[in-house]
Amino acid sequence: MTCNVPTMFTWLRILLIPVFVGVFYLPTESHSLGVISAHWVNLTATAIFAIAAITDWLDGYLARRLNQTSSFGAFLDPVADKLMVAAALIVLVEFERVGAIVALIIIGREIAISALREWMAGEGHSSSVGVAMIGKVKTAVQMVAILFLLYWDKLDWAVLGIIETKIIGHVLIDIAAFLTLLSMAYYMKAALPKLKAK
Repeated sequence: MTCNVPTMFTWLRILLIPVFVGVFYLPTESHSLGVISAHWVNLTATAIFAIAAITDWLDGYLARRLNQTSSFGAFLDPVADKLMVAAALIVLVEFERVGAIVALIIIGREIAISALREWMAGEGHSSSVGVAMIGKVKTAVQMVAILFLLYWDKLDWAVLGIIETKIIGHVLIDIAAFLTLLSMAYYMKAALPKLKAK
């Protein structure tokens, strides 16, 4: 197993998952033993997810900059991404901030496309289902939406005024779900000739 700086950042992202989930189950003011404010929980969870998102960019950047790419890192990086997003969506569903159908669309697509890529790689056609621009846009919208939904409280910015993170988060996660379906259709179309050949 290759252990280098980019891979260590990827492992950090995986290790942050139980910490991220655990924050939501700390006793808050709504519990009888609660001494922690709900705002603190939301802010901490948002910060942890933001750190994870930054390490996602950082490990890829460092892998290229330091020439420390590896097949293990290429395998582990998307696994870490999908685990973090799935954990966030499951928590958001449980706390009724995201609909189960939206979460199912996003998580289901990740599983389906990962399986498709694995199969295509085994057939020697991995480039046919490489990361496309629509996939990158979907990921960006999805990550911003999750950050807003994790924060959940209003933001008071001097320049922009009051920002309703709940509303913005819901709009963005719905857009992300739509882009998820579009990107899945794109990848399936790209793989269709190879699937028909079987």
